[in-house]
Amino acid sequence: MGDIATPDDDLLLKNFFAEVSEVERENEVRRILSCFKLNAFEYLNLPFDSSLEDVKKQYRKLSLLVHPDKCKHPQAKEAFGALAKAQQLLLDPEERGYILNQVSNAKEELRAKRKKQLKKDAASKIKSLVDEGKYEQEFERSDEFQQQLKLKVREILTDQEWRRRKMQKRISEEEGRLKKDEEEEKEKWKRKREHEEQWEGTREQRVSSWRDFMKGGKKVKKGEIRPPKLKTEDASKSYVQRPVKRG
Repeated sequence: MGDIATPDDDLLLKNFFAEVSEVERENEVRRILSCFKLNAFEYLNLPFDSSLEDVKKQYRKLSLLVHPDKCKHPQAKEAFGALAKAQQLLLDPEERGYILNQVSNAKEELRAKRKKQLKKDAASKIKSLVDEGKYEQEFERSDEFQQQLKLKVREILTDQEWRRRKMQKRISEEEGRLKKDEEEEKEKWKRKREHEEQWEGTREQRVSSWRDFMKGGKKVKKGEIRPPKLKTEDASKSYVQRPVKRG
């Protein structure tokens, strides 16, 4: 774990950055803005095994370097905000744990790949066995391995983010479908209630019409001509159906 910063340390740090050139400040802004967005360790330029105190100390250092009041770069404010967000993520146990879990997965993949390579390289395999793992530990501390790890972590984080967004899209689509079904169901019940209200509203009129019908049949509307009533007993009418005689 890193040393705890003291007020004197902060003063020395401020004095030091007072002498930093504008070119160095602008270079740091460009570095921050070019970082892989899903890896907070990259923004603070820290190794994955950094402690929480390392995170705080590095944030103080870099934030003074790119502070908008000190740096003239037009995107200094954006870089300063990116550092603040990175520190927030790395101090959050859940967010930090998620990144470190992906780092662990990346190491396992690289170790498996390394193991396959050693099978083809007899000399390296023998040296690895002789050193009882020290050879591999030394390799993992090398710049070559650290660069491989950095790229592999990027790859895994990108894949996880893609999966997260894909899942979020599916969830949003499902929520949209459910909302649409709910709205359609509400509209259906609304139409049903309106129909029932209209039916109930015409109840008296329907009852009245039925009573009139029962009393004397349907009333002839003004101007309407009724068809003539035909008498089946009138034998002179050719269009009258006569009873069929049987037997």
